Amino acid sequence: MSDQTTGTTNVHLLVLIHGLRGNPSQLASMHRIIQQSTNESSKLQNGVGLHVMLPETNRGECTIDGIDWGGERVATEIYQEVEKLGKEGKTVTRFSITGHSMGGLLARYVIGILNQRGFFSTVAPVNFNTMATPHIGLLLYPSTMSKCSSFIVPRFFSRTGKQFYGADKWSKTGKSLLEVMADPEHVFYRGLKLFPHIRIYANAINDWTVPYMTAYVDTKDPFMNHTTSGLVVQYDAAYLPIIRSFDIPDTPPPKHERAFPRPFTFKWFKSYRPPLPPRFHAPFPFNIVLLILVPIILPALIILVSLRFAIASYYSHMRIKLLECKDAPATQRFSHVPGQLESREDHVAVDMVDDSSSVTLSESIPVPEPSLRITPAQSRMVAALNALPQLKKERVYMPDARNAHAAIIVRDVKSEKIGEGVLRHWADAFLM
Repeated sequence: MSDQTTGTTNVHLLVLIHGLRGNPSQLASMHRIIQQSTNESSKLQNGVGLHVMLPETNRGECTIDGIDWGGERVATEIYQEVEKLGKEGKTVTRFSITGHSMGGLLARYVIGILNQRGFFSTVAPVNFNTMATPHIGLLLYPSTMSKCSSFIVPRFFSRTGKQFYGADKWSKTGKSLLEVMADPEHVFYRGLKLFPHIRIYANAINDWTVPYMTAYVDTKDPFMNHTTSGLVVQYDAAYLPIIRSFDIPDTPPPKHERAFPRPFTFKWFKSYRPPLPPRFHAPFPFNIVLLILVPIILPALIILVSLRFAIASYYSHMRIKLLECKDAPATQRFSHVPGQLESREDHVAVDMVDDSSSVTLSESIPVPEPSLRITPAQSRMVAALNALPQLKKERVYMPDARNAHAAIIVRDVKSEKIGEGVLRHWADAFLM
C-alpha cells in the first residue's frame, strides 16, 4: 500500500492487480510510475489524495482457484481497506482499478461485486485499465503448441484454466464465466459501463501468453505476419513503444532469405541456443555442454514442471471445495448470486415473449463472424465489449522484447525497461 493522502480527508483508491501465479512485487514499476506522475503533476485536486492498494491474498498458486474466487478475495480486501481508511478519518470518494494479464479479468469481476453491493452509490468509479489481459479468453490457433496448451491448461490450472478456455459452465444456463462477464444484461458489464475512462493496452507481437486479438478485443490480427507483410509502424514519440499508426502495403515486399549458419559447423555451434528458458542459455563453449545435456535436462524439466502443476491443481481443487462447502453465509458469496439473477431474468424473458417490440441491449449489438481462432461465444464478447462507447485501446509494439507480456509492465527493470513508455502513458492518462 502507498499513500499520498496526507492532509486530505477524501481518497481516490487505486487498486493494482497482478496476473496468474504472480505477486504484488511484479507491479512495482507500475506503482512507482503512478506515484511519480501524481507527485509531479497537479492531479491532487479538490483535496482528493491518491491511495494505491496492491491486494495480497490472491497470489501465487491461489490464482488458479478461479477468476471468481480470486475476485472474491480482492473485493474483500478492498472493503477492508476502505474500512481501515475510514478509521483514519479518510473517506474513499473515487475508485479506479488496473489489472495486468489475468488481473484484468479479476478487475472486471471485482467491479461486478462492487456494483451488486451498491459500492458505487457512494464512491465514483473513474479509471478502468488493463495490460495484456485475455478479455475473451485464450485462443485456439492451428498449431501443435496451441493444441497442447488447450489440452494442458484446463487440466493443470484448475478452475482458472477452464475459465480461460471457456470450458466452464459457470451459470445455470451453461454459459462460461467470461461470457457472463461480457453480457450487457449482467452486473459485470453494467458495472464496467459506469467507468467514464476505460483504456486497454495490448501487445501487437511477442506476447506468448496473451495474443493480440484477445488483449485488444478484436477478431482480426493485422500483425500476424509482421515479419513478411512489410509492416511499417509509427510510434508515439512521447510514449515509445505505443503505436501511433501503422501501415501494411497491399503487395508484400520480396522475401529475403535469412543467412543461417549450416548445421554442425563452427558458426552453428557458436550461435546455438538450446530449447530451454533464456536463463539457461550460455555463451560458447558452455552452450555445447547444454546441447549434450538437453536430452537429459528437457525431459526431466517437463516432468518436474508437470508434477508441480498437478500438485498445485490438486490443492486448488481442495481449496475450492472448502470455499464452496462452508456454512450458510458462504453460499451468499457473490459467486452464487449471478445464477440466481439469471434465473430471475429467464422468467422475465418468458413474460416478454409476446411483446414483439422488446429488444434487449445484447440483441442490438452486431456480432462479427467467428473465425478459425475466434469461437461464436468469443465473437459475441468482442461485439459487446467494443460497444462500450468510452472504451479506448492502445497497441504496443516491441519487436526486440523477448517476453512482451512481462515487458509491458516492466516486471524486470534491468532487462525490460523498453515498456516504461506504456506505464507513463497509463499514468499520464489517469484521471484523478
